[in-house]
Amino acid sequence: MADLTLTNVRPWGMAAVDIVVSDGKIRDLVPAGAAGEPGECVDGGGLLALPGFINAHAHVDKSWWGRPWVSYGGESTIAGRIAHERAERDALGIPGVDNSLTVLREFLRHGVTAVRSHVDVDLGIGLRGIDAVRGAAEALGGAIEVEIVAFPQDGVIRRPGVLDLLDQAAANGATSVGGLDPAAIDRDPVKQLDGLFEIAERRGVGVDIHLHDGGELGAFQFELIAERTRRAGLRGKVNVSHGFALGELPAGRQADLLDELAEAGVSWSTVAPVGTAPLPWRGMRDRGMPVGLGTDGIRDLWSPFGDGDLLRVALDFARLHDLRTDEGLGYAVELATTRAAGFVHRGVHDLAAGARADIVLVDAENVQDALMRSPRRELVMSGGRVVARNGELLV
Repeated sequence: MADLTLTNVRPWGMAAVDIVVSDGKIRDLVPAGAAGEPGECVDGGGLLALPGFINAHAHVDKSWWGRPWVSYGGESTIAGRIAHERAERDALGIPGVDNSLTVLREFLRHGVTAVRSHVDVDLGIGLRGIDAVRGAAEALGGAIEVEIVAFPQDGVIRRPGVLDLLDQAAANGATSVGGLDPAAIDRDPVKQLDGLFEIAERRGVGVDIHLHDGGELGAFQFELIAERTRRAGLRGKVNVSHGFALGELPAGRQADLLDELAEAGVSWSTVAPVGTAPLPWRGMRDRGMPVGLGTDGIRDLWSPFGDGDLLRVALDFARLHDLRTDEGLGYAVELATTRAAGFVHRGVHDLAAGARADIVLVDAENVQDALMRSPRRELVMSGGRVVARNGELLV
Protein backbone atom coordinates (compact mmCIF):
# COMPACT_ATOMS: atom_id res chain seq x y z
CA MET A 1 0.00 0.00 0.00
CA ALA A 2 1.19 3.50 -0.79
CA ASP A 3 1.92 5.85 2.07
CA LEU A 4 0.64 8.73 -0.02
CA THR A 5 -0.36 9.56 -3.57
CA LEU A 6 0.22 13.04 -4.94
CA THR A 7 -2.38 13.38 -7.66
CA ASN A 8 -2.65 15.52 -10.79
CA VAL A 9 0.77 17.17 -11.01
CA ARG A 10 2.91 18.03 -14.04
CA PRO A 11 6.53 16.86 -13.58
CA TRP A 12 8.84 19.36 -15.29
CA GLY A 13 5.75 20.73 -17.07
CA MET A 14 4.90 17.48 -18.83
CA ALA A 15 1.56 15.66 -18.91
CA ALA A 16 -0.27 15.33 -15.60
CA VAL A 17 0.49 12.25 -13.49
CA ASP A 18 -0.11 10.80 -10.06
CA ILE A 19 3.05 10.24 -8.01
CA VAL A 20 2.86 7.20 -5.73
CA VAL A 21 5.06 7.46 -2.62
CA SER A 22 6.09 4.59 -0.34
CA ASP A 23 8.64 4.55 2.48
CA GLY A 24 9.72 8.09 1.72
CA LYS A 25 10.55 7.37 -1.92
CA ILE A 26 8.79 7.71 -5.24
CA ARG A 27 7.47 4.27 -6.13
CA ASP A 28 5.79 5.07 -9.41
CA LEU A 29 4.45 7.78 -11.71
CA VAL A 30 1.21 6.90 -13.50
CA PRO A 31 -1.18 8.91 -15.70
CA ALA A 32 -3.37 11.24 -13.68
CA GLY A 33 -6.36 9.41 -12.21
CA ALA A 34 -4.88 5.95 -12.80
CA ALA A 35 -3.19 5.36 -9.44
CA GLY A 36 -6.16 3.84 -7.61
CA GLU A 37 -4.02 3.37 -4.51
CA PRO A 38 -5.47 3.10 -1.01
CA GLY A 39 -4.03 5.45 1.55
CA GLU A 40 -3.73 9.23 1.78
CA CYS A 41 -4.20 11.30 -1.36
CA VAL A 42 -2.97 14.87 -1.80
CA ASP A 43 -4.46 16.82 -4.69
CA GLY A 44 -1.78 18.59 -6.71
CA GLY A 45 -4.33 20.67 -8.60
CA GLY A 46 -2.52 20.42 -11.93
CA LEU A 47 0.48 22.38 -10.59
CA LEU A 48 4.00 22.20 -11.98
CA ALA A 49 6.15 19.72 -10.06
CA LEU A 50 9.91 20.00 -9.58
CA PRO A 51 12.32 18.00 -7.46
CA GLY A 52 13.22 19.58 -4.12
CA PHE A 53 15.96 22.16 -4.49
CA ILE A 54 19.51 21.29 -3.44
CA ASN A 55 21.50 24.14 -1.96
CA ALA A 56 25.09 23.20 -2.81
CA HIS A 57 26.79 26.06 -0.97
CA ALA A 58 25.39 27.64 2.18
CA HIS A 59 26.55 29.00 5.55
CA VAL A 60 23.63 28.29 7.84
CA ASP A 61 25.68 28.94 10.98
CA LYS A 62 26.38 32.61 10.20
CA SER A 63 23.02 34.28 9.64
CA TRP A 64 21.16 36.81 11.76
CA TRP A 65 17.93 36.15 9.80
CA GLY A 66 14.91 36.67 12.04
CA ARG A 67 16.67 39.18 14.29
CA PRO A 68 16.41 42.98 14.15
CA TRP A 69 18.29 44.53 11.24
CA VAL A 70 22.08 44.52 11.57
CA SER A 71 23.83 47.25 9.58
CA TYR A 72 26.70 46.10 7.41
CA GLY A 73 30.17 47.03 8.69
CA GLY A 74 33.83 46.22 8.36
CA GLU A 75 36.27 46.67 5.51
CA SER A 76 35.05 45.36 2.15
CA THR A 77 37.86 42.85 1.66
CA ILE A 78 37.98 39.15 2.48
CA ALA A 79 40.33 39.80 5.38
CA GLY A 80 38.24 42.76 6.56
CA ARG A 81 35.03 40.75 6.55
CA ILE A 82 36.67 37.91 8.44
CA ALA A 83 37.86 40.33 11.12
CA HIS A 84 34.47 42.07 11.33
CA GLU A 85 32.64 38.77 11.73
CA ARG A 86 35.00 37.60 14.46
CA ALA A 87 34.45 40.85 16.37
CA GLU A 88 30.64 40.90 16.14
CA ARG A 89 29.36 37.31 16.02
CA ASP A 90 29.20 36.60 19.76
CA ALA A 91 26.86 39.55 20.38
CA LEU A 92 24.43 38.07 17.83
CA GLY A 93 24.55 34.56 19.26
CA ILE A 94 26.43 33.24 16.22
CA PRO A 95 26.75 30.32 15.96
CA GLY A 96 23.61 29.07 17.67
CA VAL A 97 20.87 26.51 17.20
CA ASP A 98 18.11 29.11 16.97
CA ASN A 99 19.90 31.15 14.29
CA SER A 100 20.63 28.09 12.18
CA LEU A 101 17.11 26.73 12.64
CA THR A 102 15.62 30.00 11.37
CA VAL A 103 17.73 29.78 8.22
CA LEU A 104 16.91 26.13 7.58
CA ARG A 105 13.21 26.83 7.99
CA GLU A 106 13.45 29.61 5.41
CA PHE A 107 15.24 27.25 3.02
CA LEU A 108 12.57 24.61 3.52
CA ARG A 109 9.76 27.10 2.99
CA HIS A 110 11.32 27.86 -0.40
CA GLY A 111 11.51 24.17 -1.31
CA VAL A 112 15.13 23.39 -0.40
CA THR A 113 15.12 19.83 0.91
CA ALA A 114 18.88 19.22 1.04
CA VAL A 115 21.75 21.56 1.80
CA ARG A 116 25.51 21.41 1.87
CA SER A 117 26.59 23.89 4.51
CA HIS A 118 30.04 25.20 5.28
CA VAL A 119 30.25 25.62 9.05
CA ASP A 120 32.98 27.72 10.65
CA VAL A 121 35.65 25.86 12.59
CA ASP A 122 38.24 28.08 14.25
CA LEU A 123 40.21 28.61 17.43
CA GLY A 124 37.52 30.85 18.89
CA ILE A 125 34.52 28.53 18.61
CA GLY A 126 36.09 25.13 18.02
CA LEU A 127 33.41 22.71 16.78
CA ARG A 128 30.53 24.53 18.46
CA GLY A 129 29.10 25.73 15.14
CA ILE A 130 28.85 22.17 13.85
CA ASP A 131 26.96 21.15 16.99
CA ALA A 132 24.58 24.09 16.48
CA VAL A 133 23.82 23.21 12.86
CA ARG A 134 23.27 19.56 13.72
CA GLY A 135 20.94 20.58 16.52
CA ALA A 136 18.95 22.77 14.15
CA ALA A 137 18.64 19.99 11.58
CA GLU A 138 17.50 17.53 14.25
CA ALA A 139 14.85 20.00 15.42
CA LEU A 140 13.26 19.75 11.98
CA GLY A 141 13.02 15.98 12.26
CA GLY A 142 14.70 15.19 8.96
CA ALA A 143 12.56 17.59 6.91
CA ILE A 144 15.76 19.01 5.43
CA GLU A 145 18.93 16.97 5.06
CA VAL A 146 22.14 18.82 5.95
CA GLU A 147 25.67 17.83 4.98
CA ILE A 148 28.47 19.64 6.80
CA VAL A 149 31.72 20.99 5.45
CA ALA A 150 34.08 21.92 8.30
CA PHE A 151 35.17 25.36 7.12
CA PRO A 152 38.29 27.23 8.34
CA GLN A 153 37.02 30.77 7.63
CA ASP A 154 39.92 32.37 9.53
CA GLY A 155 42.64 30.42 7.73
CA VAL A 156 44.46 27.13 8.21
CA ILE A 157 48.23 27.42 8.21
CA ARG A 158 48.24 30.91 9.67
CA ARG A 159 46.20 29.58 12.62
CA PRO A 160 48.12 26.68 14.22
CA GLY A 161 45.67 24.19 15.65
CA VAL A 162 42.99 24.57 12.97
CA LEU A 163 44.14 21.48 11.06
CA ASP A 164 43.60 19.48 14.26
CA LEU A 165 40.08 20.89 14.56
CA LEU A 166 39.32 19.97 10.94
CA ASP A 167 40.60 16.47 11.62
CA GLN A 168 38.32 16.19 14.66
CA ALA A 169 35.36 17.40 12.61
CA ALA A 170 36.07 14.81 9.92
CA ALA A 171 36.34 12.09 12.55
CA ASN A 172 32.99 13.21 13.97
CA GLY A 173 30.97 13.04 10.78
CA ALA A 174 31.68 16.14 8.65
CA THR A 175 31.45 14.94 5.06
CA SER A 176 34.16 17.34 3.83
CA VAL A 177 36.90 19.58 5.13
CA GLY A 178 37.10 23.05 3.69
CA GLY A 179 39.82 25.47 2.76
CA LEU A 180 40.01 29.18 2.00
CA ASP A 181 42.24 30.98 -0.53
CA PRO A 182 45.39 28.93 0.10
CA ALA A 183 47.51 31.67 -1.48
CA ALA A 184 45.83 34.92 -0.45
CA ILE A 185 44.86 33.99 3.11
CA ASP A 186 47.49 31.46 4.21
CA ARG A 187 50.23 32.64 1.82
CA ASP A 188 51.25 29.01 1.42
CA PRO A 189 48.98 27.13 -1.01
CA VAL A 190 51.10 23.99 -1.03
CA LYS A 191 51.10 23.62 2.73
CA GLN A 192 47.37 24.34 3.14
CA LEU A 193 46.35 21.93 0.40
CA ASP A 194 48.70 19.21 1.60
CA GLY A 195 47.21 19.49 5.10
CA LEU A 196 43.62 19.33 3.86
CA PHE A 197 44.16 16.45 1.46
CA GLU A 198 46.04 14.45 4.09
CA ILE A 199 43.00 14.66 6.38
CA ALA A 200 40.61 13.84 3.54
CA GLU A 201 42.57 10.82 2.41
CA ARG A 202 43.04 9.46 5.93
CA ARG A 203 39.46 10.10 7.10
CA GLY A 204 37.70 9.22 3.84
CA VAL A 205 36.01 12.60 3.46
CA GLY A 206 35.89 15.20 0.72
CA VAL A 207 37.56 18.57 0.24
CA ASP A 208 35.69 21.81 -0.58
CA ILE A 209 37.80 24.93 -1.07
CA HIS A 210 36.60 28.54 -1.26
CA LEU A 211 38.81 30.15 -3.88
CA HIS A 212 38.40 33.84 -4.63
CA ASP A 213 41.85 34.54 -6.10
CA GLY A 214 41.62 35.66 -9.71
CA GLY A 215 43.58 35.20 -12.92
CA GLU A 216 46.71 33.09 -13.02
CA LEU A 217 46.98 32.97 -9.23
CA GLY A 218 43.63 31.23 -9.12
CA ALA A 219 44.53 29.01 -12.08
CA PHE A 220 47.76 27.91 -10.36
CA GLN A 221 45.76 26.78 -7.34
CA PHE A 222 43.27 24.92 -9.56
CA GLU A 223 46.22 22.97 -10.93
CA LEU A 224 47.44 22.16 -7.43
CA ILE A 225 43.94 20.97 -6.46
CA ALA A 226 43.59 18.78 -9.55
CA GLU A 227 47.01 17.21 -9.02
CA ARG A 228 46.31 16.41 -5.37
CA THR A 229 42.86 15.05 -6.20
CA ARG A 230 44.38 12.54 -8.62
CA ARG A 231 47.22 11.63 -6.26
CA ALA A 232 44.89 11.04 -3.30
CA GLY A 233 42.35 9.07 -5.32
CA LEU A 234 39.58 11.52 -4.40
CA ARG A 235 37.84 11.70 -7.75
CA GLY A 236 34.27 12.96 -7.23
CA LYS A 237 35.02 14.13 -3.68
CA VAL A 238 36.70 17.50 -4.30
CA ASN A 239 34.87 20.75 -4.99
CA VAL A 240 35.91 24.32 -5.73
CA SER A 241 33.54 26.96 -4.38
CA HIS A 242 33.37 30.24 -6.31
CA GLY A 243 36.56 29.81 -8.37
CA PHE A 244 36.10 33.15 -10.12
CA ALA A 245 39.41 32.85 -11.96
CA LEU A 246 38.02 30.13 -14.21
CA GLY A 247 35.84 32.66 -16.00
CA GLU A 248 38.62 35.23 -16.33
CA LEU A 249 41.20 33.21 -18.26
CA PRO A 250 41.85 33.24 -22.03
CA ALA A 251 39.91 30.59 -23.94
CA GLY A 252 42.87 28.30 -24.59
CA ARG A 253 44.11 28.36 -21.01
CA GLN A 254 40.55 27.87 -19.80
CA ALA A 255 40.02 24.82 -22.01
CA ASP A 256 43.27 23.19 -20.84
CA LEU A 257 42.30 23.72 -17.22
CA LEU A 258 38.83 22.32 -17.80
CA ASP A 259 40.37 19.18 -19.29
CA GLU A 260 42.63 18.79 -16.26
CA LEU A 261 39.90 19.46 -13.70
CA ALA A 262 37.38 17.19 -15.40
CA GLU A 263 39.92 14.37 -15.69
CA ALA A 264 40.65 14.68 -11.97
CA GLY A 265 36.92 14.66 -11.12
CA VAL A 266 36.67 18.11 -9.52
CA SER A 267 33.24 19.74 -9.19
CA TRP A 268 32.25 23.41 -8.89
CA SER A 269 29.71 25.38 -6.88
CA THR A 270 28.70 28.97 -7.50
CA VAL A 271 26.29 31.56 -6.19
CA ALA A 272 26.43 33.43 -9.53
CA PRO A 273 27.34 36.78 -7.96
CA VAL A 274 26.70 39.96 -9.92
CA GLY A 275 29.81 41.44 -11.52
CA THR A 276 31.88 38.24 -11.74
CA ALA A 277 33.04 36.65 -14.96
CA PRO A 278 30.66 33.97 -16.30
CA LEU A 279 31.81 30.39 -15.87
CA PRO A 280 32.51 28.35 -19.03
CA TRP A 281 29.37 26.36 -18.27
CA ARG A 282 29.09 24.71 -21.69
CA GLY A 283 32.62 23.37 -21.45
CA MET A 284 31.97 22.18 -17.92
CA ARG A 285 28.71 20.51 -18.90
CA ASP A 286 30.18 18.84 -21.97
CA ARG A 287 33.09 17.45 -19.91
CA GLY A 288 30.72 16.10 -17.26
CA MET A 289 31.92 18.45 -14.52
CA PRO A 290 29.24 18.73 -11.82
CA VAL A 291 28.12 22.30 -11.10
CA GLY A 292 25.91 23.23 -8.16
CA LEU A 293 24.18 26.42 -7.09
CA GLY A 294 24.05 27.84 -3.60
CA THR A 295 22.82 30.77 -1.59
CA ASP A 296 26.14 31.34 0.23
CA GLY A 297 25.41 33.36 3.39
CA ILE A 298 22.07 35.12 3.77
CA ARG A 299 21.73 38.19 5.99
CA ASP A 300 25.01 37.69 7.79
CA LEU A 301 27.95 39.82 8.85
CA TRP A 302 29.42 39.51 5.36
CA SER A 303 26.41 40.73 3.42
CA PRO A 304 22.75 41.72 3.96
CA PHE A 305 21.66 40.01 0.72
CA GLY A 306 19.84 36.72 0.22
CA ASP A 307 16.48 35.20 1.12
CA GLY A 308 16.98 31.43 0.88
CA ASP A 309 15.23 31.04 -2.50
CA LEU A 310 17.35 28.88 -4.78
CA LEU A 311 15.12 29.64 -7.77
CA ARG A 312 16.32 33.24 -7.51
CA VAL A 313 19.92 32.02 -7.52
CA ALA A 314 19.18 29.96 -10.63
CA LEU A 315 17.75 33.10 -12.23
CA ASP A 316 20.92 35.00 -11.31
CA PHE A 317 22.93 32.23 -12.97
CA ALA A 318 20.79 32.53 -16.10
CA ARG A 319 21.24 36.31 -16.20
CA LEU A 320 24.99 36.20 -15.56
CA HIS A 321 25.48 33.62 -18.30
CA ASP A 322 22.98 35.20 -20.72
CA LEU A 323 20.76 32.12 -20.90
CA ARG A 324 17.68 32.94 -22.97
CA THR A 325 16.56 29.79 -24.78
CA ASP A 326 14.16 27.35 -23.17
CA GLU A 327 16.98 24.79 -23.05
CA GLY A 328 19.33 27.19 -21.29
CA LEU A 329 16.72 28.33 -18.78
CA GLY A 330 15.79 24.72 -18.05
CA TYR A 331 19.46 23.93 -17.48
CA ALA A 332 19.65 26.62 -14.79
CA VAL A 333 16.78 24.94 -12.91
CA GLU A 334 18.42 21.54 -13.34
CA LEU A 335 21.55 22.93 -11.64
CA ALA A 336 19.40 23.72 -8.61
CA THR A 337 17.82 20.27 -8.57
CA THR A 338 18.77 17.08 -10.45
CA ARG A 339 22.30 18.03 -11.45
CA ALA A 340 23.21 18.82 -7.83
CA ALA A 341 22.53 15.30 -6.54
CA GLY A 342 26.19 14.49 -5.99
CA PHE A 343 26.71 17.51 -3.74
CA VAL A 344 24.62 15.78 -1.08
CA HIS A 345 25.70 12.24 -1.91
CA ARG A 346 22.59 11.20 -3.80
CA GLY A 347 22.81 8.92 -6.79
CA VAL A 348 19.59 10.30 -8.24
CA HIS A 349 17.48 13.31 -7.37
CA ASP A 350 14.55 13.65 -9.71
CA LEU A 351 10.85 12.98 -10.14
CA ALA A 352 11.51 9.35 -10.91
CA ALA A 353 10.85 5.94 -9.41
CA GLY A 354 13.41 5.13 -6.73
CA ALA A 355 14.28 8.74 -5.91
CA ARG A 356 13.66 10.25 -2.48
CA ALA A 357 10.20 11.83 -2.54
CA ASP A 358 11.33 15.46 -2.40
CA ILE A 359 8.78 17.36 -4.47
CA VAL A 360 7.96 21.04 -4.89
CA LEU A 361 4.75 22.33 -6.48
CA VAL A 362 4.43 25.82 -8.00
CA ASP A 363 1.73 27.55 -9.99
CA ALA A 364 3.59 28.04 -13.27
CA GLU A 365 3.02 27.32 -16.94
CA ASN A 366 6.37 25.57 -17.36
CA VAL A 367 9.87 25.39 -15.89
CA GLN A 368 10.96 28.57 -17.64
CA ASP A 369 8.00 30.50 -16.29
CA ALA A 370 8.77 29.26 -12.79
CA LEU A 371 12.36 30.45 -13.12
CA MET A 372 11.36 33.92 -14.29
CA ARG A 373 8.73 34.53 -11.59
CA SER A 374 9.95 32.46 -8.65
CA PRO A 375 6.35 31.89 -7.51
CA ARG A 376 5.28 30.83 -4.05
CA ARG A 377 5.89 27.19 -3.21
CA GLU A 378 2.36 25.84 -2.99
CA LEU A 379 3.48 22.51 -1.55
CA VAL A 380 6.80 21.11 -0.40
CA MET A 381 7.23 17.40 0.23
CA SER A 382 10.39 16.05 1.86
CA GLY A 383 11.01 12.33 2.14
CA GLY A 384 7.36 11.67 1.36
CA ARG A 385 6.08 14.02 4.05
CA VAL A 386 4.26 17.29 3.29
CA VAL A 387 6.25 19.93 5.18
CA ALA A 388 4.91 23.17 3.69
CA ARG A 389 1.68 24.40 2.08
CA ASN A 390 0.82 27.73 0.53
CA GLY A 391 4.26 29.10 1.38
CA GLU A 392 3.93 28.27 5.09
CA LEU A 393 5.78 25.60 7.01
CA LEU A 394 3.99 22.74 8.73
CA VAL A 395 7.02 21.66 10.79
